[in-house]
Amino acid sequence: MNDRKPVIVARNIDKFFGDFQALRDVSIEVRAGERMVICGPSGSGKSTLLRCFNALETHDAGQLIVDGIELRPESPDIRKLRQNVGMVFQQFNLFPHLTVLENLMIGPVKVRGMRRSEAEATARKYLERVHIPEQAEKFPAQLSGGQQQRVAIARSLCMEPRIMLFDEPTSALDPEMISEVLEAMVELAQTGMTMVVVTHEMGFARKVADSMVFMDGGEIVESGPPQEVFSNPRTERCREFLSQILAF
Repeated sequence: MNDRKPVIVARNIDKFFGDFQALRDVSIEVRAGERMVICGPSGSGKSTLLRCFNALETHDAGQLIVDGIELRPESPDIRKLRQNVGMVFQQFNLFPHLTVLENLMIGPVKVRGMRRSEAEATARKYLERVHIPEQAEKFPAQLSGGQQQRVAIARSLCMEPRIMLFDEPTSALDPEMISEVLEAMVELAQTGMTMVVVTHEMGFARKVADSMVFMDGGEIVESGPPQEVFSNPRTERCREFLSQILAF
């Protein structure tokens, strides 16, 4: 993994919301094909960091380069960045008045200028990838939460991104629906997609992640291969967090 090119480079990132500092001197690298899991308690800054990677939040200090684009408030390449960096949120954010197929086609047609016939073929390919091709003509309200989240994953894949970001993609799901979404993510990881996943699903981290980052108080407290972080956390704060989350 170390011989692969970094596709996300953050150096000394700070982020403020008013007087509150959400990120403190965060430095991190994600390499091409890497699967990184970011975990930590609520309010630790993990989702804010992820949103900075897709320019949904702008950092206040430091340097951030994503997919070769340096992100600055005046950067002219944000649209290009978002074409190549997909993001899946806690909520599914599907258009309720469009069918599943239409939800998947709208981005490639409107943003990439893809022909409708090509966009439909792409959409059906990725519905196959997440194992719900039979849901193509349904509306989001007709699907379970797990199915809707798989549609959201397929929708991002239809833009054929080079990097996928996941912000607690299972946190809004009932327990019995979590496994089907994680299964789709595991299969995506096996294709070699670069993935950064904010999650508390430690089983996913053990099975899929190449690297694991623990954040607290807006800082990276600990990072390393998952097996090292799980078996021998170096900091008391990380040990405490893992003992609580792995107890369930």
